[in-house]
Amino acid sequence: MTEIYKLYNQIKHYEWGSTDVLPGFLGIENTRRIPYAEMWMGTNSGAPSKAERLPAASAPESPLQIPLSEVAGELPFLFKLLAVEKPLSIQAHPNKTQAEEGFTYEEISGIALNAPTRNYKDPNHKPEIMCAISPFTLMAGFRETEVISRSLDEFLKILPQLKEIVFPIQKALNTGSLAVFFRILFGLSEMEKDYITTLVINKEISEIESMCQETSLEQWKLMKYFASIYPRDPALISPFYLNLLTLQPGQAIYVPAGVLHAYISGFAAELMSNSDNVLRGGLTPKHINIPELMNIVNFNPYLIPVYTPDPAPCFTFQTLCNDFTLSLIHGCGNEAAFPVYESAICIVIEGELELSAGTTGRVKFSKGESFYIPQRNNTDPLVYSGNCKLFAAFANAS
Repeated sequence: MTEIYKLYNQIKHYEWGSTDVLPGFLGIENTRRIPYAEMWMGTNSGAPSKAERLPAASAPESPLQIPLSEVAGELPFLFKLLAVEKPLSIQAHPNKTQAEEGFTYEEISGIALNAPTRNYKDPNHKPEIMCAISPFTLMAGFRETEVISRSLDEFLKILPQLKEIVFPIQKALNTGSLAVFFRILFGLSEMEKDYITTLVINKEISEIESMCQETSLEQWKLMKYFASIYPRDPALISPFYLNLLTLQPGQAIYVPAGVLHAYISGFAAELMSNSDNVLRGGLTPKHINIPELMNIVNFNPYLIPVYTPDPAPCFTFQTLCNDFTLSLIHGCGNEAAFPVYESAICIVIEGELELSAGTTGRVKFSKGESFYIPQRNNTDPLVYSGNCKLFAAFANAS
C-alpha cells in the first residue's frame, strides 16, 4: 500500500529574495515584508523538512510531524524553490573529487564549517537543474573568446577612456586563454575597478543606444545595474563574458560542475545534489576566493543547453547526474496512474491535485503544497487526477 506524506518545509530569508513571489505562491502573508528567497525540500541538515502521514495519523488539531529522514532516509538530492529579485553571486560548484579534496584540506586546516572563509561545507558535488516557473533570467557558461573580444571592442567604443585598462584583458583573450583573461580581470587594482564603475554608472542608456548593437543593449543595461549594486566589482562586466538568457515557464537548464553561472531574476524550481559547496566569482558581499575558484572552473566556452518540455502528461528532464531526476507532470482532469515509481518529493505549482492510494483514501494538494511518496512497484496503486501541474524530484533507481 502506497503511503503519502505531506511536507512542511523551511524558508531561507536571503537578501536577494522577493517579499511577494514565494509568499504569494505559498498562500501566506508576509506582514513583516522580509525577503523570501528559498524553500528547501529534503533532508539536508541546513533546513530539513518534516513529514505528516496522510490521512492524518492523529487528531487534525495536532498533526504528527516527524523528520522526513525518518521516512525517506538521507536523500541524495535537495529540492528548492527560488524567488530571485536581486542577482545571486556568480558561482561554480566542484565535482566530486574536487569537493572531497577541498573538504578534507579545510578540515585538516581547522577552518570551522561556519567560517565565512570556508569554501567546502561538505565532500559532495553539486550539479543542478533549474526549471523556470515564471520567466527567469540568468547567465551561464563562457561565451566564445571572439564574441567576448567583440563585446570589449564595443565597450571601448562607448568608453574609450578605459583603453589602457582593457587592453591587457583583450590581449589575454587573443591568446585564446579564458583562464588568463579571468585572472587579469580579477587582478585589477582598486583604483581601476573604481574608475570602471564610475564610468559605467555615469554613462546614460540613451547614449549607449545610439552606439551599440540592439543585441548587446540588454548586456549594457544589466552591467549598469550590477555596477549600481556591486560597485568596484570586476564581475560587473560579466554580461560580456557569460551567456545571457531568459527561460520561459517550463524550460530548464542543467548546470554541471565547473560552469560559471548567476541567477538574476525570476521564480523557479531547482534540484541539486545534496551539497552546499559554492565558490563565488563576483556580484556578492560574501567571501570570494579567486585562486580556488579557478581550480574548479571549466575555462572552455560553453553554451548551456535549454530543455523545452513537450506537452506529454509526464516530461522527464534527462541529465548526466545519477543523484536526481526532475519530472514535470500535467493533470488533465481524468484519473491516471501516477507516473513516478521512485521515492519522490513532489510540489504542485498550478491547480489542485487529488491522489488516491488504495485503502488510504483520497488526499488533495493545492498550489504550493508538497508531499513525499516512498518507492513503490507496479502492484502499489497510486492514481492522480485534477487540472494541475506539479514537479516530481527523485533519485534514479539503483
